[in-house]
Amino acid sequence: MSSEPAKDDPHAVDIDRHVRAYVSVFVALMLLTVVTVWVSSLGLTLRLAVGVALAIATVKGSLVAGVFMHLSSEKRLILLGLALTVFFFLFCLLMPGVSDSLNNRL
Repeated sequence: MSSEPAKDDPHAVDIDRHVRAYVSVFVALMLLTVVTVWVSSLGLTLRLAVGVALAIATVKGSLVAGVFMHLSSEKRLILLGLALTVFFFLFCLLMPGVSDSLNNRL
C-alpha cells in the first residue's frame, strides 16, 4: 500500500492547486523584491522613489492577503471590512499632507 494519495482523489487535487498557488505567489514576491532593489538603484527623486516603493509594497501585500490569508475566497463582509481599513489607513496617511498644504495657502 502506498502512502501517497491517488491523483484522482479530490483532496489531493485541491492540495495540489493550493500548493501551486503558494509557490506562484512566492515566486511573484521574490520577483517584486528584485524589482524593488532594482528601482532603488535608479536614482529617482525621493518622492517618486517612495511612491514606486509603496506601489510595489501594495501589490506584494495584496498577494499575501489574497492568497496566504485566503481573502480572495472570503465573503463580502470581510472584504468590506478590509476595504474600510484601507480607506481609513489612506485617510490617516494623507491627511497631514493635505492639512499642511491647506494651511500654507492661508
